[in-house]
Amino acid sequence: MVALPAPRPLKALVPRFRRGNLDDRDPDAMRETLPGLWLVVSLWFRPDVRGLHHLPDEGPALIVGNHTGGLQSPEVFISQLAISSYFGVERPFYQLAHRMVLNSPIARILRRFGTVEADPGNADMALRSGALLQVYPGGDWEVFKPTRESAVVDFNRRKGFIRLALEHDVPIVPQVTIGGQETALFLSRGEQLAKLLRLDRTLRLKVLPIMIGAPFGLLPPFAPFIPLPSKIVIQYLEPIDLRATYGDDPDLDEVYDDIVGRMQDVLTNLQRERRIPVIG
Repeated sequence: MVALPAPRPLKALVPRFRRGNLDDRDPDAMRETLPGLWLVVSLWFRPDVRGLHHLPDEGPALIVGNHTGGLQSPEVFISQLAISSYFGVERPFYQLAHRMVLNSPIARILRRFGTVEADPGNADMALRSGALLQVYPGGDWEVFKPTRESAVVDFNRRKGFIRLALEHDVPIVPQVTIGGQETALFLSRGEQLAKLLRLDRTLRLKVLPIMIGAPFGLLPPFAPFIPLPSKIVIQYLEPIDLRATYGDDPDLDEVYDDIVGRMQDVLTNLQRERRIPVIG
């Protein structure tokens, strides 16, 4: 029996690469829209953002966060608004996002607030410009994890953020979030189905999530949904100078385990603070 080649994906289904342009960030537009967006986000998610003073007042730094809440990812919007409010919109601040996000209906707003595609070249540009750069190493793997694992930091052993910080000799500021996995009921990542359909090659996705959300109940994979008004808590930890902490030639596994361990301790404590799901 002759094996047939796997069908090539329809070109229209493959999200196109959008090369990063730091000039897409628009401080004037941010200044105009930030108060209204912050009001909406505050009313819906009641954010509690702690430790912003740990972010450096100037110069580049790498903000490394755990990822939550599926496509809506409330910590992305909340951190954008909180950091821009705290420092002012003139402080350069960029975020790396998956290609699908920057081909979505909300892409225009995100680009105005400094979102560029998760690509090594874009990360280099942002850090070389002296900006704060926010990354979520867990990506689609972590953002669609089951709700029962909401208090687990899971970067799936991805260490690119460590190499990036070492290459640019910038501190890492861990960002820990809880509440996003309560905006819907995430049942499964669907990683086996994604592998079977070769989504990792066609769409750069390792998951095909199964979830229940408002208003339609059981949702098709990657379908937008109305997030439940879960209380979102974000805590920034003290910056970590990698070479000062781990030596001139640090072991990446040791660094990874230590940083994720620090974040996990904080996330565990934040989980203990929560009394009722969604309400917080």
